[in-house]
Amino acid sequence: MKTLDVYDPAMCCPTGVCGPDVDPALVAFAADLKWAAEQGVAVQRYNLGTEPQAFAANPAVLKEMEAGMDRLPVIAIDGQIVSTGLYPTRAQLAAKLGLSAALPKTAPQAGGSCCSPKSGCC
Repeated sequence: MKTLDVYDPAMCCPTGVCGPDVDPALVAFAADLKWAAEQGVAVQRYNLGTEPQAFAANPAVLKEMEAGMDRLPVIAIDGQIVSTGLYPTRAQLAAKLGLSAALPKTAPQAGGSCCSPKSGCC
């Protein structure tokens, strides 16, 4: 089983998907991490603001941080750093993990609708 470790900068909550101004990239990344876990990848996420010990325990992550805090987030697969300074897309994660990057379906199923009859959107 592959492992995926994410070392996030200090955020208000574990995923950064909180508060009034949620970054869409963090929303997409959280969904992509869930998808990776569903593919059998062991995903672990660390927030610098709440879990600094995880950063201190990893010499490679500390070295990245010494080069500048803009190196966060640090993404490691099986202990090897594969990305720094940005949240990779699902396709990039899939390529690094050796998985097929099936994207979530956004179109309605045949004969279906994108919204409920009472929603007023149609």
